[in-house]
Amino acid sequence: MSARLVGTYTPKMDDKGRLTLPAKFREALAGGVMVTRGQDRSLSVYRLDDFDAVAERLREASRNDPEARAFQRYFFASSDEQRPDAQGRISLSAGHREYAGLVKECVVIGAFDHLEIWDAPTWTEYQGQHEENFSAANSAALDSLL
Repeated sequence: MSARLVGTYTPKMDDKGRLTLPAKFREALAGGVMVTRGQDRSLSVYRLDDFDAVAERLREASRNDPEARAFQRYFFASSDEQRPDAQGRISLSAGHREYAGLVKECVVIGAFDHLEIWDAPTWTEYQGQHEENFSAANSAALDSLL
């Protein structure tokens, strides 16, 4: 079983657009990663095997569906394979940095099967907007268990 990618980390991006991935995951990510545009102005970082599994599911979507085709094009066109260097750094393309609004202060969150890279202020704003929904969902889940 692959390592679970969970937690919140706050690395800084250097002036060359390099970001150090959390040390906790370096071994699991050493074989390479795929960086792609994620949701809500974040970047998604997948281990290669996990990316291939997502790609297979996307490939199976109907090519007769214009929305499926558009998503496939967007997803694959924005993907960039990276191999972390000896310090665990990956280089984020100018297009990825621009899309996610990354300047220096970043947040890397674990989303179980992938990582997400956020601009720190954008992540803080996102959390504030969704805290009430999380609290309500958490309460509903606890109620269903009791």
